[in-house]
Amino acid sequence: MDDLFTVVDWSRWQFALTAMYHWLFVPLTIGLALIVAIMESIYVRTRAAKWLAMTKFWMLLFGINFAIGVATGIILEFEFGTNWSNYSWFVGDIFGAPLAIEGILAFFMESTFIAVMFFGWKKFSPGFHLAATWLTAIGTALSALWILVANAWMQQPVGMEFDPAQMRNVMSDFWAIVTSGTAVAKFTHTVASAWTLAGVFVIGVSSWWILRKRNVDMALDSIRIASWVGGAGILVTLATGDISAVNVARHQPMKLAAMEGLYRGSCGQELVGFGILNPDKKAGDDSVEPYLFDIGIPYGLSFLANHDMHSFVPGINDLIDGIELTPDGDTVRTVGYAERIVRGRQAHEALRAYDAAMVAGDGEAMAKATAELKVDYPYFGYGYLDSPEEAVPPVAMTFYAFRVMVMAGGYLLLFFIFAFVASYWRPQWLRHKVACIIGMLSIVVVWVCSQAGWVTAEVGRQPWVIQDILPTRAAISEIAASSVITTFIMFAVVFTVLLVAEMSIMATQINKYSKMDINEISKS
Repeated sequence: MDDLFTVVDWSRWQFALTAMYHWLFVPLTIGLALIVAIMESIYVRTRAAKWLAMTKFWMLLFGINFAIGVATGIILEFEFGTNWSNYSWFVGDIFGAPLAIEGILAFFMESTFIAVMFFGWKKFSPGFHLAATWLTAIGTALSALWILVANAWMQQPVGMEFDPAQMRNVMSDFWAIVTSGTAVAKFTHTVASAWTLAGVFVIGVSSWWILRKRNVDMALDSIRIASWVGGAGILVTLATGDISAVNVARHQPMKLAAMEGLYRGSCGQELVGFGILNPDKKAGDDSVEPYLFDIGIPYGLSFLANHDMHSFVPGINDLIDGIELTPDGDTVRTVGYAERIVRGRQAHEALRAYDAAMVAGDGEAMAKATAELKVDYPYFGYGYLDSPEEAVPPVAMTFYAFRVMVMAGGYLLLFFIFAFVASYWRPQWLRHKVACIIGMLSIVVVWVCSQAGWVTAEVGRQPWVIQDILPTRAAISEIAASSVITTFIMFAVVFTVLLVAEMSIMATQINKYSKMDINEISKS
């Protein structure tokens, strides 16, 4: 059993390592593709050398980032087979479909037209080249769509049925999977946050050029475009974040409770604006205060979760006891977690009975076992747990990651307001040394915000790989812990080398192009 937990923990760390490194590159790729397409559109309309130079420069940085992102993404998908083979078998019919579509449609679309982007300047007409650039930008977004659909299904499993004969889930409604509330919110939120990240990146690099007094006009025009894209991105991110909060309250209430460090909920529940958790607080214990210090926003969480300032929001202990919300926002007493564990194990027994009956060719027993399994299947995953407390995610990490994301997002909103106003009405502000330094440092802030968002989303749904259906301990492959540890170390080294190499190459190109004039860049 100890070795099992070691394999689970190291497999989770390895996947988290790969995913977080991968996510350093993906949002910049999505956002830069859009910015490059907009710049080339302006060039095709104006035929100005300045816009051609800007297009080629930011396209170069896009290409560097795209190549590294592909390398880490391929490894990420292979890990489903190497480390999470039980998961892949259990839901392969469902999870594999979006990934296959992503590979066939989006990735090949990107790969085809990205070649025209980089090598087709003199081989194709300006209009065709522009179309290829836009199709590449669309391809990057479509690639994200199908990955996010798969991820959203893990957090809100819909459009499927469990087939006891195959002992796995099979797809019953493809469009229910694609159009679930979680999928729509996650896609729009993620793509908009990618626009935000790329906007900050462009402003930060442009600020460095301005600070060095090189290609200042080109830098100022880049900031104008980036302020539009990034400003739109942060506004959509905030709006879809609100939608996501409602979805989490409906479908992953334990995640919401962990995000707030909330153990006992109430009507008109306040939102913790800032707080320090009490490390002695444990699930199931009401005698210890949850916070050492907190500043609350009255009625904030009730409004965030239900758009009703006086609604009830359940806490961790409420949910364990069986008090939660329906999808319509009604408070109900439902099945407590202790009973869920019992009924989950009953579902396992029914599945074993079905298997034995199928081997014996007993159709009547198979039908009886199927009926029993269907009743208890909603709690199937709980049958793998030993106690209700195991269904509680890491509260501290989820709580603090959520606050880092929110505070950084608030800062970025103010950042883009300043960038937009300054680039159009007060360009002299952007030439100030302090503004340039803030612009460059904000690159760090936006990446921290992006990573904190994924930590909140993924750590907050633990211990589930598939919400309520399959925990991480039942999803792993039967491999030695030493193998996972070895590959974890290898990946950590390789990914770090790739990251350092990418940063070095990008810094070299940024510095190189800053020394070239507009005509030199446009002819490069």
